[in-house]
Amino acid sequence: MESEHIEQTAKEIVDAAISVHKNLGPGLLESVYETILFRELRKRGLRVVSQKSVTFEYEGVVFQDVFRADLFVEDCIIVELKSVERTQPVHLKQVLTYLRLMDLRIGFLLNFGTAFMREGIFRIANRHTEVEMQE
Repeated sequence: MESEHIEQTAKEIVDAAISVHKNLGPGLLESVYETILFRELRKRGLRVVSQKSVTFEYEGVVFQDVFRADLFVEDCIIVELKSVERTQPVHLKQVLTYLRLMDLRIGFLLNFGTAFMREGIFRIANRHTEVEMQE
């Protein structure tokens, strides 16, 4: 997939998350944010799958439905949502594991529990050791 398409999709995800958080604020259930963000991304013309089931193979053993990605956007970006006061390192590692298993380049951890959405946006890159905060 082209880098330009991935980056444009990433920008739309961030913009949509900020818009949803600005309109709703923190404190709702994760499922509410997921449903509304799903609809917002679809309104923007993006292909989005909610609760995408993922299967993978390890040393010849196939594991069916090992996890469900909250949102899978344009067949190239995983979005994991949280609604917690503070994200934990395991949340970031979770997204990185998903990226590796699906062989994807980038994903987002979006925490709608923060006072300002900008504090809750984490862009995670596969095959890199750093987690970068989206500006």
